[in-house]
Amino acid sequence: MFSKTLRSPLAKRSWRGFASTASREADFTHAVRLWFDFTQGRQWDLILIELDKQVIGGGAVGLAIARQLAARDGTSTVLIERNKLVGMETSSRNSEVIHAGLYYGATSLKTKLCIRGRQLLYSLCKTHNIPHANMGKWIVAQTNQQWEELVKVHKFTRTLEDVPTNFISLEQAAREEPFVQAKAGILESPTTGIVDSHAYMQFLLGDFEDRGGDVALQSPVVGVEALGENGSGGWAITTRDKASGEESTVTAEVVVNSAGLGACEINNMILPESRHMTPYYAKGNYFSYTASTPTTKHLIYPAPEPGLGGLGTHLTLDIAGRIRFGPDVEWVDNPDNLAVNDARLPEAIEQIKKFLPDIQVDAIQPDYAGIRPKLGKASAVASGDKFLDFVIRKEDGFEGLVNLLGIESPGLTSSLAIGQMVEELLYK
Repeated sequence: MFSKTLRSPLAKRSWRGFASTASREADFTHAVRLWFDFTQGRQWDLILIELDKQVIGGGAVGLAIARQLAARDGTSTVLIERNKLVGMETSSRNSEVIHAGLYYGATSLKTKLCIRGRQLLYSLCKTHNIPHANMGKWIVAQTNQQWEELVKVHKFTRTLEDVPTNFISLEQAAREEPFVQAKAGILESPTTGIVDSHAYMQFLLGDFEDRGGDVALQSPVVGVEALGENGSGGWAITTRDKASGEESTVTAEVVVNSAGLGACEINNMILPESRHMTPYYAKGNYFSYTASTPTTKHLIYPAPEPGLGGLGTHLTLDIAGRIRFGPDVEWVDNPDNLAVNDARLPEAIEQIKKFLPDIQVDAIQPDYAGIRPKLGKASAVASGDKFLDFVIRKEDGFEGLVNLLGIESPGLTSSLAIGQMVEELLYK
């Protein structure tokens, strides 16, 4: 049942009424029956609550949105997550990089939200002691063609605010990173860094609850129904308890679809067939490195390859300084396919040796995999073919519905800025 996994004592809380959205001034309330388990003897009490906003999806982006909305006075917010913990999917199976905003084009949401999100994320991490590091990134070129891609990136970043890049001479590179090979040149991104994504999401969760929000875990959404004409009377969200199979329905004035890998499925439950979206799943395989050398101080990326669905197999560091390589791009049909594909290792080693030739091959081992939710097999950089931006919109013709689709990289970096954007879509 929906309410069995709510983390907070709902019966002890004085629930608040709905806040008016910009499109509706009248107060809007729904009484919802929820059963809550108060004792180990599985005795149930009946309580009534009023809900204002429901956010579907408990990854970094959903948590950031829910936290942002929960800060509004006089409103109630519930975050619905299908897994037993928040952040178990894309948000915890990635490179944990704080991106600068180098690759996504001048007018894209990815650029705008990445830059603002990076600023907000660094500030939040510093204020609340969330583990992070701003060590910078080197993008390395081995050929003249790759060098031209670095020049394009540098020229582009000079048109942006707070996205500095600079070229590193090969002589300086040899002093700073003696193990790194870059035959044609190096572009540095000094504002790139890393964050402990698990610690970050735990902070967002705790802060969301401190602001009065509640989380329903193990509650996959199986239906979303518009009440009234196209949501003018609110929304009914039906979830199914994973343990018992029992279904429960709750209502809200606002629904935010931030379901990540499941966002297209939620979208297709609501919108007419002409507006259905097809999900594409880009699996990224990661490989650990257990040897003590070679080492690096920076994140090391290959030059961007237009048309590729990712940024190429690169070297990142975790908070403890351990090296890992990845992700590659492996298109899969099943988003639950999280086993590392060992067959991808030889190709990964070939790519790694281009910029780290002294790597000890036998110390590279399969580590973990993550799935990126995409809206097509398109280029990860704006200079490539069919670049696809984030889709973040208040759906035309539907009241109180915000959709977030194709929230892949740089979603983690952008999460706090996305939270602000969703609030503005609903209330400004």
